[in-house]
Amino acid sequence: MTFVVKEIWRYPVKSMQGERLEASVITAQGIPYDRGWAVRDEKTQTIRGAKHLPKLLLCSARYLEGTSAGAVPHVEIALPSGDKVRSDDPKVHAAISRAIGREVTLWPLLGAEETDHYRIKDEASIDVVAEWRRLFMLEPDEPLPDFDGFGPQLLKELSEYVAPRGTYFDAFPINVLTESSMRWLRQRAPQAHLDVRRFRPNFLLSNDQVEGLVEDSWIGDELRIGAASIRITSRAPRCVMTSHALPDLDRDPTIIRTIVREFRSCFSIYAEVISPGLVRIGDEAVGAAGAHPGAGDMAAE
Repeated sequence: MTFVVKEIWRYPVKSMQGERLEASVITAQGIPYDRGWAVRDEKTQTIRGAKHLPKLLLCSARYLEGTSAGAVPHVEIALPSGDKVRSDDPKVHAAISRAIGREVTLWPLLGAEETDHYRIKDEASIDVVAEWRRLFMLEPDEPLPDFDGFGPQLLKELSEYVAPRGTYFDAFPINVLTESSMRWLRQRAPQAHLDVRRFRPNFLLSNDQVEGLVEDSWIGDELRIGAASIRITSRAPRCVMTSHALPDLDRDPTIIRTIVREFRSCFSIYAEVISPGLVRIGDEAVGAAGAHPGAGDMAAE
């Protein structure tokens, strides 16, 4: 089966709405400047996303060409009010804080050696397991998501830091989603207000002839997308963010509850970059051995 790249997404600010791209060179770190900025909760002194600050999803951001904030360009942020503010404006921190109702500061990506910047500083004051269950919107008898594929080193890193140091990623640099999985979810949540933006993929792949959670069968495989190659590492655990309100979509808890019930809290897949290359809209996604990825075992109920 042939899959094609239907959409390419980059998210300049962690948890804000992103930019659709026509093409992008994929590097070892993923799409250049993806999650190049994030906000820090000043009360906890911890980098936070929409899991904790849901109104971030009501903001959007785009990069400003020809600018530099160190490792990344500056960004322009559109606030829910319609006002816009640049990251090089001294008033940017206050503007975002007013918009989301929490005192925050905006930070560009820092080096991996800046360990204190990435450290989780507020976990000692909470019940960690209870907090995880809240964020994944789990009932008392429901298991935590499957973190197979993360590996012990990454899990240890994420127990101490908000992201792999030197990044603002949740875990891995690439997220892949297929339209067949979106159709699968829509069948199980027909009243839900579904939109690809709720799931924040880097690549949306399309094939109208395939049904089911096809990407789940690619775990451990290599996939060539355009001129780049990626290795599928794991399913992507999903939290309450998928149900939060977006600029033109209401909050919808049925989405995360369906993912918990039907997919054990995971939806879409994570990947690492094996070899860099250019990816364009319309490029094919092809298996490493030359065969196109197919429906796999998850295509049927």
